[in-house]
Amino acid sequence: MYRRTVLKLPLVLAAGAVLAQSPRASADPPRASAESYRWSPDRANSWYQAQGWPVGANFITSNAINQFEMFQPGTYDPRRIDTELGWARFHGLNTVRVFLHDQLWAQDPRGFQARLAQFVGVAARHRIKPLFVLFDSCWDPMPRPGRQRAPTPGVHNSGWVQSPGAERIDDRRYTRTLQDYVTGVMTQFRNDDRVLAWDLWNEPDNPAKQYRNVERADKLERVADLLPQVFAWARSVDPRQPLTSGVWDGEWADPASRSTIAGVQLANSDVLTFHSYAEPATFESRIAELAPQGRPILCTEYMARPMGSTIQSILPIAKRHNIGAINWGLVAGKTQTYFPWDSWDHPYAAVPKVWFHDLLRPDGTPFQGNESQTIRMLSASV
Repeated sequence: MYRRTVLKLPLVLAAGAVLAQSPRASADPPRASAESYRWSPDRANSWYQAQGWPVGANFITSNAINQFEMFQPGTYDPRRIDTELGWARFHGLNTVRVFLHDQLWAQDPRGFQARLAQFVGVAARHRIKPLFVLFDSCWDPMPRPGRQRAPTPGVHNSGWVQSPGAERIDDRRYTRTLQDYVTGVMTQFRNDDRVLAWDLWNEPDNPAKQYRNVERADKLERVADLLPQVFAWARSVDPRQPLTSGVWDGEWADPASRSTIAGVQLANSDVLTFHSYAEPATFESRIAELAPQGRPILCTEYMARPMGSTIQSILPIAKRHNIGAINWGLVAGKTQTYFPWDSWDHPYAAVPKVWFHDLLRPDGTPFQGNESQTIRMLSASV
């Protein structure tokens, strides 16, 4: 059974207080100031030095299959969040990367804001700063709120959904909702030091090959049109936290060799983020591609144990280069990301002996005890 922690009443009241101070869903964001352009490298580095060394995990509660189940009414579970973030802190983590969804805002802006306020309060009690992800191009391009499907047996991340999704990515009538979502959520926390940063779009040029039958053929063109607008909306809020969008594929060192979307990401990010599930040598080479820009760097996705990307092999490199590091997966659960990517081609009949992702078992104990020891040893020295 999962250990559950009773939430304190003042925590719930504090969430209401934060929401009461936030703007109405229809309110305009703060007017852009002279400082609302891309941060200078000096400002970005000063911010990073004040954070210590960010080390964390991508986090979705173990009883949620996707962003909807994590935050929508009926399946939002603050006690589970409290318990699992408590485990995260116990095992040495100080940040979590958390995915949101535009349709959560569209269906109930005020309720969504209240749940986010409570989430940030719970995380702060555990001294964990969330890095929020606003949009995502990975997996199912047909998101639907409400009751979500059950996990497909033996398959990695079988219920994850894209945001905004194929039907709305170029819907001009819905664009205002997307803008309100970005500015509304960010305005709520624009001066809140409990929030680490804003990851505006996860892997925007990921083609989601597993859903090729329903994926849009013009997806990359539509994302390339929308992504600069998302950066502009976010910049108009003028938050105290930096903006970013992580590169994950292609070449990054030479601007002429970058894809259009990667160019937008790297030209607009205050701090640079990237993904790498490769072995240590490739991970270190990816750092070298970005380091000449002179900005803080965080790896916001890593750890694929069978591929040589592990806590023990990658985290010491990140620490040596002062690179923030956020592995994929905290507690094993409905996302089933302990199965590898190839499970989409041939579902697994049993959980593999060596997990692909995820740090902790459902009872909060580490999959491998030496991973927890490594994290705590490296993070404790900060």
